Amino acid sequence: MAQAKKIALYAVVVFVLYTIVNSPARAADLVQVGFEGISSAAQGVGQFMTELVN
Repeated sequence: MAQAKKIALYAVVVFVLYTIVNSPARAADLVQVGFEGISSAAQGVGQFMTELVN
């Protein structure tokens, strides 16, 4: 099972590197979308906590 995890991790790393080298603009767009998603999730948690305290 640990061997399968290593292989999957290597495959993901190779895919990410291939995407960055092949299409850096698309890779930058994907990173931006990911950070926007994390940011909106954090804002949602912050609003929830604020409402919970009030």
